[in-house]
Amino acid sequence: MDNKKALVLFSGGVDSTTALAMAVKKYGADKTAALSISYGQKHSKEIEAARKIADYYGTELLELDLSKMFEYSSCSLLKQNEDADIPKESYEEQLKDTDGEPVSTYVPFRNGLFLASAASIALSLEAEIIYYGAHSDDAAGSAYPDCSKVFNDAMNTAIYEGSGHKIKILAPFVEWNKKQVVAEGVKLGVPYEMTWSCYEGGDEPCGECGTCRDRREAFLANGLDIK
Repeated sequence: MDNKKALVLFSGGVDSTTALAMAVKKYGADKTAALSISYGQKHSKEIEAARKIADYYGTELLELDLSKMFEYSSCSLLKQNEDADIPKESYEEQLKDTDGEPVSTYVPFRNGLFLASAASIALSLEAEIIYYGAHSDDAAGSAYPDCSKVFNDAMNTAIYEGSGHKIKILAPFVEWNKKQVVAEGVKLGVPYEMTWSCYEGGDEPCGECGTCRDRREAFLANGLDIK
């Protein structure tokens, strides 16, 4: 009997839900665990979505709170920066004013911390792989530098070596755009209506922040009328 397992970094958004669907298809729900990490964000909509989707797929959901790590950050997504406005522009527009720096919604080295935490948990679970949903649109122009292929390759090497050659990272979308991610998810029957991407915590997505814009464009490009 095949006892190989997978761990998926899981936010409840479009990309990580597509990665979860891929992992479940390959490993089975009983051999796939999802890891949802709180980082001090202003709302709980992501976590709520992650719980519902994990239940939908029948996978175990592990939850970890790493908000203490970001208490000195000025990121506009965090609770301690409640008065900081979340930009209502595309990432392309935002980057015109950053002089090559990441956008204000970049949580400092978040994916590095998340992947390192996932590696420790994966070892305990005896999983062989960590899926995470970084894609090329987020890495473009250094909006989110911890979504790039260079970053992924470096982290993959570090985790593979640091785990005694037991764990690898799989970022299947790292060279894809979001339109391609959604196209793959459509093939897998991903319940995108259950996902949450918006940086705001309202009853409905704001439709204006960078992630809402990217999400909507990717859905429309695949014939989906989802906010």
